[in-house]
Formats: sequence, structure tokens, C-alpha cells
Amino acid sequence: MQVPRIASRLRGLAMAELPPTYLAPSLHRPVTFSPVQSSSFSSTAPVGANPRRDKSKNRGVSAINRTGPRTRLVASRWPLPKPVSPEEMQRRETNPNHGLWAFFPPTRESLPLPEYDNAHGRSWGIQELRERSWEDLHALWHVCVRERNRIVTSDLERTRVRAGYGDYESQERDKVILSTMKNMKHVLRERWYAYEDAQRMFERGYRPENFHGLEQSAQETGAQ
Repeated sequence: MQVPRIASRLRGLAMAELPPTYLAPSLHRPVTFSPVQSSSFSSTAPVGANPRRDKSKNRGVSAINRTGPRTRLVASRWPLPKPVSPEEMQRRETNPNHGLWAFFPPTRESLPLPEYDNAHGRSWGIQELRERSWEDLHALWHVCVRERNRIVTSDLERTRVRAGYGDYESQERDKVILSTMKNMKHVLRERWYAYEDAQRMFERGYRPENFHGLEQSAQETGAQ
């Protein structure tokens, strides 16, 4: 029953030119076909259904589409500054002895060479530090802190640029500085203990002129 209908749709072609029989259902047009969609695809109400209009003055302001605000800005009263070329800019005076140069090697390069980090001596010994004054220890401590800050700055720059060299020399220099700082703490701890002992002796009545009398009173107190 589908063949005459297919033949009429194909405008009277020969039977040999007709498609196979199993393709007949795909070429058959249903009897009941409605050109109007029965239900809406979206349940959202159309824009025109909203009786209220959007009266916002800032609607449509977009930096991407280059649509600015509808009102003029207050800054438009004055002329905008014009860029100046680097050649015409005023030169600023720099301090050659600025404190931030301490974070860089003496050559003031961002990344020191391994030869510079490897050129260092040994750490300070405990006996050598015992002979130093408070001012010398204070100055030496700040020198060690400044040098460690320089090493950390160089390590960060070396990691950022992926230099691939200088890590070993930098670590060895840092170990020597840490050893000096450790010995300084040891000496300062000894001095603190000596200060506590001297304070206790003073509270017990020790004076340089009656040192022997203090020993005798201590022995008497221990005998009692």
C-alpha cells in the first residue's frame, strides 16, 4: 500500500528507480501533522509579558563594548595628563650607600657568581668570641643577619631564573654563618649565667673588699 503513495511523491518514477521497501516508512508522511507546536519549549515568560520597564540609567554600560556612562564624569572638567617619554622624565638622585644594597653582593648584581659565595673563611670560634665586647658581638650578629638575607635573596633569584648553579656554594656559606651565630649564642648564654651568679653573690653581701669574709660566712652557714 505504500508503493503507490511513494511513487506519487517521487513524481511517477519507474518501479526500478524506487527506493527499497524497508525505507518506505521513512518516506511516508503521517496523515495527522500539525505545523504548530503544541507546547512551549521554555516555561519562562517572554520579555514583553513584564508590564514594568527597566528605567535604570546605568543599563548598557560596558567596558567590553566601550559604552560608557550616560553622564559626564567630574574628572572631565580638567585636562587629562599626557604621558612623558623616559628621555624627558626628570632624573632622580639615588643614594649609592642605600641600605637595600646590603641584600646584594658588592658587585650589586642580582645573582652572584659561585666564586663569590665560595670565597669565605671559617666560622668564629667560642674562645675568640669570649674575648670580644658587647658592641663587637652586637655588630657581628647584624653582619651575619645581613649576609643571610643576601643569601636568601640570591637563592630566590636563582630559583626564579632557573640558573642551575651556585646552590652548593650558597649552602656552604650559609652553614659557616649559622655556626658563627650558634657560637655567639653560646658565649652570650655564658655571660648571662655569670651575671646571674654575680647578682646572687651581691645579694648575699659580696663586695670586692670582703671576699674572704664572704667565703667564711658561707662556710659557717653550711656548717649550721
